Amino acid sequence: MTSRSHCQTLDAQDPLAPLRACFALPQGVIYLDGNSLGARPVASLARAQQVIAQEWGEGLIRSWNSAGWADLSLRLGNRLAPLIGARDGEVAITDTTSINLFKVLSAALSVQRQRAPTRRIIVSEASNFPTDLYIAEGLAELLQQGYSLRLVDGPDELTQAIDADVAVVMLTHVNYKTGYMYDMRGMTALSHECGALTIWDLAHSAGAVPLDLHQAGADYAIGCTYKYLNGGPGSQAFVWVNPALVDLVRQPLSGWFGHTRQFAMESSYAPSAGIARYLCGTQPITSLAMVECGLEIFEQTDMASLRRKSLALTDLFIALVQTRCAAHGLQLITPREHAKRGSHVSFEHPEGYAVIQALIARGVIGDYREPRIMRFGFTPLYTSFTEVWDAVEILGEILDNNTWDQPQFKVRHSVT
Repeated sequence: MTSRSHCQTLDAQDPLAPLRACFALPQGVIYLDGNSLGARPVASLARAQQVIAQEWGEGLIRSWNSAGWADLSLRLGNRLAPLIGARDGEVAITDTTSINLFKVLSAALSVQRQRAPTRRIIVSEASNFPTDLYIAEGLAELLQQGYSLRLVDGPDELTQAIDADVAVVMLTHVNYKTGYMYDMRGMTALSHECGALTIWDLAHSAGAVPLDLHQAGADYAIGCTYKYLNGGPGSQAFVWVNPALVDLVRQPLSGWFGHTRQFAMESSYAPSAGIARYLCGTQPITSLAMVECGLEIFEQTDMASLRRKSLALTDLFIALVQTRCAAHGLQLITPREHAKRGSHVSFEHPEGYAVIQALIARGVIGDYREPRIMRFGFTPLYTSFTEVWDAVEILGEILDNNTWDQPQFKVRHSVT
């Protein structure tokens, strides 16, 4: 079994270790939930103060011009673009993941109505993140044109599910429960062969695994910035559309920020060219500005280095759990294969919720997802190898002593 001193040696040799100082992490906490909410960049406090005290407080409305508020969504999109294999002018950071999915799914269905009007099926996984499925259900009902959602139980069923009736294949690149990672290029090619367009949700991928949307031939992509990108709770999401598709149709949330002549104040809508047409209303500048602090940290490294450390951390965690906690019936549901694994690891346990609560009480923060899934995220920017060892040791103690079997750990909180 790997020793703690070996993990300390790995940390001493880790070229990414200095980046941990870029984050404000509380003492005595091992944070393994960056896949749900990233840690706060140290720089974000000063940035928030600058926006509030100077840009808003002193600049007032002048800051839409003088502080660059007006084009902040697109400027930040340019900084995010290299992390997902996009180019300048192709990404906007705006609205929420749910809203952006509504935009791109509407656009994709509109494109398909022009190309193949009989296609009325949206394919996705039953285990896809619920908001994605809810948005698809709601849009199908809104359109009232015979659209329906076809759900499969896993990757193995997708090939059979994509046929001549399918308009859109809508998938999350890394499954939020299991950490399973799709072959984006292969699945996109398969979808295209069948005449379907693809929408990729990158919420658990952006900032965690290397991505190249152009190389993959993807059609649409959306994702959030508050997980691995460390933009802050509820920070704005991002949207990307393949340049070959972006100007074919207008997305339905045609707000004034997407108008090609915004301050002409015309009474009818004329969409901007490119990704700017996917903007909608006035941007929430204070929270939007925080996103830049996380993106600046990524510019000090590269995704290949982050991926190497991510795989090393998750390999270590899996090996330690399966050795230290072998007597406790934990079931690994995350793929062992590197090509199929994101940056979080999930184990099932009959009392997973209570175990997670007991871990949190000991300063190890993971999270819980139904059914019975204990989920642990590994953010290479700030997670250390020694923390992985310590977290597993604490997990083992909790299981050995049945510490989880206490009333306070079984009380269900509204957020799990």
